[in-house]
Amino acid sequence: MKRITENSRVWRFLSVEQRVLAGDGQFLLDDSMNHINEDPTDYSYLVFPYAKLYEGFLKDIFLSAEIISQTEYVSDHFRIGKALSPSMVSRLGKSSAYRQISERYGKDLATELWHAWKEGRNMVFHYFPHNYKALSRDQATILIDRLVTAMDHAVERMREGERYGSSGGKNE
Repeated sequence: MKRITENSRVWRFLSVEQRVLAGDGQFLLDDSMNHINEDPTDYSYLVFPYAKLYEGFLKDIFLSAEIISQTEYVSDHFRIGKALSPSMVSRLGKSSAYRQISERYGKDLATELWHAWKEGRNMVFHYFPHNYKALSRDQATILIDRLVTAMDHAVERMREGERYGSSGGKNE
């Protein structure tokens, strides 16, 4: 299981609130091991803090890379999933986060960020009557790893060469 450790490049990029979510997520993962005999039917709850963290992380890194504006960042109407969707590139044009990431940092990163979003958030937390998705603990752990890895790759590629403040983090 890949963790977000203190002093990692992802940790240094996270806001205080996002660090709390990372801690909550790790607590839930650790705690779930204490209840082996009380196996729930769905471990999606383990993914939730990381999915919420991932959404905030994407907004922050998109703002810092000038992929979105401050107005979009604070808007209640801006949707990460829409901006990051490869199927929306032609409709959104230059406003497509997927397009901008592909052009500036490579299609592989844009695709990774999109799949982490779709599989680690949308497919877990939306209810589809025709496709009820209950996760095993192992499946939840795999999705969490995917989210953490996508964040790590985004910081590595999108923040490469940029300097942080004296304490290391952009939001401190």
